[in-house]
Amino acid sequence: MPHLTTDDGVKLFYEEIGGGIPIIFVHEFAGDYLSYEFQMRYFGQRYRCIAYNARGYPPSDVPVDGEKYSQQRACDDIRAVLDALKIDKAHIAGLSMGGFAALHFGFNYPDRARSLVVAGCGYGAAPDKRAQFAAEAEAAAAHFEKQTMAKAAEGYALGPTRVQFQNKDARGWREFADQLAEHSTEGSARTMRGVQSRRPSLFDLVDQMKALKVPTLIITGDEDWPCLEPALLMKRMIQTAALVVMPNAGHTINLEDPAAFNQHLSEFFHTVDVGAWRARDPRANVSAILGK
Repeated sequence: MPHLTTDDGVKLFYEEIGGGIPIIFVHEFAGDYLSYEFQMRYFGQRYRCIAYNARGYPPSDVPVDGEKYSQQRACDDIRAVLDALKIDKAHIAGLSMGGFAALHFGFNYPDRARSLVVAGCGYGAAPDKRAQFAAEAEAAAAHFEKQTMAKAAEGYALGPTRVQFQNKDARGWREFADQLAEHSTEGSARTMRGVQSRRPSLFDLVDQMKALKVPTLIITGDEDWPCLEPALLMKRMIQTAALVVMPNAGHTINLEDPAAFNQHLSEFFHTVDVGAWRARDPRANVSAILGK
């Protein structure tokens, strides 16, 4: 099994396929490298695709120290993947927890990103939901520890933004839930507390968004309720951003509708790679409804 080592000594498992321009896929909390199988098959025909497991997700290491888990660490682990594989720049594509990491990678290492895909990003971001999100994250971590992931996974996979996946593709959802049940109980709890609960609100990152120049594609499902307003915020503030809202879709959009998801990414990557991605025309930023 191929592993790479981060600068703080944590071993991360990864898989890669294909050749050419690199794409790094960064998974969500309830997923792992297997979550990107549809993307690895599709994009691996034309790109060098790398999917890795975050710390806390075997066969990556599961550090015991809770301080080894943070939003900054998740961002830096993307850089560690690039460095270990001797990649100068790559498309960085993340979903949910991975979307937050991709966005922060753009803030911290813009010269290492050809583009950013920020998908399903926004849980706990609304200012009036911060306390609720922190409380729910702690309750979820405690539940994982009490029940183990083998038992807690079923309920987590039936959240209000996951049932869309179950309704569309019961077989695919079953595979997703079964894979979630195999996750490390300790790693899941530490990730929930260290990365999810403590990450900053997107609404506190407006200045960084305004300064971001990396081509960015924001994608969300139209029934992924916690991510809709944050998606609009990122679209407004990032001058190089486009927004895709996938219809009748929940949170797990790369699995729920992989063909549409892949097509959106494919068109985006191609436009960036041929140098045709443009920043927003400043004339579109006026507050008037009809113009002058």
